[in-house]
Amino acid sequence: MPNILIRDVSQKTVNQLKARAKQHNRSLQGEVKHLVEETVKTTGEAALLQARKIRASFGKKTFSDSAELLRVDRNR
Repeated sequence: MPNILIRDVSQKTVNQLKARAKQHNRSLQGEVKHLVEETVKTTGEAALLQARKIRASFGKKTFSDSAELLRVDRNR
């Protein structure tokens, strides 16, 4: 099976990956492998379907436009 080497990963990123690995009872290598495989599997259609499911989970609740909130905040 081929191997992949990733160089110059920040210590912060490594620490975050280690924390995720611990949460999922995986080794660091196992967690990175899982993340890469899941990311490659995700297609645009799958991501859109997931977004629709999340949106539907909010029911009829509406949210304000964040662009408007940013504009107000910047104008302070």
